[in-house]
Amino acid sequence: MRIIVSGIPGVGKSTVIGMVEEKSEYRVINFGTLMFEMGKELNLVENRDEIRKLNISEQIDLQKKAAIKLGQMNNIIIDTHMSIKSPKGYLPGLPQWVLNELNVSSYFLIESTAEEILKHRSKDPTRARDDDTMDDIKEQQEINRYYAVAYSVYSGATVNFIYNPDNHPEMAAENIIRRL
Repeated sequence: MRIIVSGIPGVGKSTVIGMVEEKSEYRVINFGTLMFEMGKELNLVENRDEIRKLNISEQIDLQKKAAIKLGQMNNIIIDTHMSIKSPKGYLPGLPQWVLNELNVSSYFLIESTAEEILKHRSKDPTRARDDDTMDDIKEQQEINRYYAVAYSVYSGATVNFIYNPDNHPEMAAENIIRRL
């Protein structure tokens, strides 16, 4: 079985799914990391944050290759994004050609308040984040909800919205584990 766990940058997704991985039989695979490794091998990018700035056709090609590889794995949590905020607008993180390969059973969208997300982003010097405002963050979380529901309609998988309270990621992790 394959499930998707998603959330915008800074929501605490990696922390939450790390806890889920420890307490379940699922292994976490990060879609973006897989794309980065493939892009690096092709000399397209030097760091992970450059992927979303590639031209659209290069991003699509990397998405397809990563989806094929993930579609061959079982009992995995795919750590990915419902949407990708690019310089030209929002791109679907899971377009049709990706969904066809993955055949997921459930989508989990981790959410938090815009204030908490901004605070988390400011404490993470390891990433080259966009300078988003609270309104930008609210918009992206709303767009991710739209994408999650659309993916569910297409794939027939369930959708779960999981609130990640500040300083209590174990609560979000337990909520996901109960629904697996």
